[in-house]
Amino acid sequence: MSGTASFDDCLDRDQSVEVSVVLPCLNEARTLASCIRKARESLRAANVAFEIIVADNGSDDGSQTIAEGEGARLINVTEKGYGHALIGGIAASKGKYVIMGDSDDSYDFSNLAPFVERLREGYDLVMGNRFRGGIEPGAMPFLHRYLGNPVLSAIGRVLFRTPIHDFHCGLRGFSRDAANRMGLRCGGMEFASEMIVKASLLNMSFVEVPTKLKPDGRDRPPHLRTWRDGWRHLRFLLCFSPNWLFVWPGIVSMLIGIVVMGALVPGPLHVRGIVFDVHTMMFAAALVLIGFNSVSYGFMTRIYSHQTDLMPVPALYLKLFRIVTLETGLLSGMLLIVTGLVLAFLALGDWASTGWGALIPSVGFRMVIPSALALVLGVQVLLTSFFLSILGMARS
Repeated sequence: MSGTASFDDCLDRDQSVEVSVVLPCLNEARTLASCIRKARESLRAANVAFEIIVADNGSDDGSQTIAEGEGARLINVTEKGYGHALIGGIAASKGKYVIMGDSDDSYDFSNLAPFVERLREGYDLVMGNRFRGGIEPGAMPFLHRYLGNPVLSAIGRVLFRTPIHDFHCGLRGFSRDAANRMGLRCGGMEFASEMIVKASLLNMSFVEVPTKLKPDGRDRPPHLRTWRDGWRHLRFLLCFSPNWLFVWPGIVSMLIGIVVMGALVPGPLHVRGIVFDVHTMMFAAALVLIGFNSVSYGFMTRIYSHQTDLMPVPALYLKLFRIVTLETGLLSGMLLIVTGLVLAFLALGDWASTGWGALIPSVGFRMVIPSALALVLGVQVLLTSFFLSILGMARS
């Protein structure tokens, strides 16, 4: 990852430029000129004031000379990566709006007018949709078309409640204000997911426009690696959704554990000839501990994200942070510890009543397990409260 981009601080803006087309480039000599020409002709036909920027990422095939020869503005980006190239190109652009797309001649740069129209209507992010616009034979690998893109897009819609159906279309437009608010920083292929995720978290306005995809014009394998980059996209989606990664699974785990333990405290539970007893209580206690730790990690992630401006924090969490203070955490932890000690003394009394002899596990553990759970949870609440408080001090 690179530092958060602030695209308005890099140079004076040229108010006469409405649209900047940014093309990331790494050894695209065969196709770069075609992309530049198509974009130029499309925007001229739409009567748009524009510029074309080629953000070169270290080409050694003469792409730089081609870019300048076609009248594009060349920006050399030394940090390697698809995202780094785009961040550098966007930072150097002068337009009110930015349209980005790959330089392999697979995207339809000859039809950019719909993107400009939607941006003028006020949409923050305008995404191309290749599945609606048409995918020519051989333009998209089978796994990408029928597994990777649909599955990752569906996961993205569920996790972030976004209407986008083609999460990984590289042809997209956005306003400069939106780019600044998103704070884009991913240097690799996951830059594409970062843009949609952050726009969703910031409640920006989306729209999709159909766009065609044709086979690229390269004479070499693409930079994209199916499994590696697919995992990086999925990893990014999960890491930027701490509720789904930590909080909701943790809450479910805790609820299951609490319900099972509550059902077994009075005595063994018989279900269709199966006896659930203290052994089941132990696993239920483990579920409660696992769930608590998971929820704690969710809160830690939210606070860290807020302090580092990694991602926007929902208003609900900001309210919770004001309620769940160090003091309330310490009080809750002490109450759990006291509860655990009371249960421990009750268990000790039961043991004393037997003359300190051997205990029947199904009887003695029924009090010991909740006692141990309350003690461990109480200590964890105390430690977690202090750690969250330290995280919260960082910005101050």
